[in-house]
Amino acid sequence: MFSSNVGVCGGVAPVRSYLDELLPDVLDGTIQPGRVFDAEMPLSDIAAAYAGMEERRAVKVLLHP
Repeated sequence: MFSSNVGVCGGVAPVRSYLDELLPDVLDGTIQPGRVFDAEMPLSDIAAAYAGMEERRAVKVLLHP
């Protein structure tokens, strides 16, 4: 990573500002924060997968070869 001139950046997530609103939903099971992928598609539909994430129809899409 270092010798190929690739960098990794990140930022602080505003978790505390959402805590009071979302924690009750996590505790009663309405929200399952451990679930990462909420859609699955074949690799050939990668453009549709990105469109779904951009349009907020999906959080993360699992692509199958």
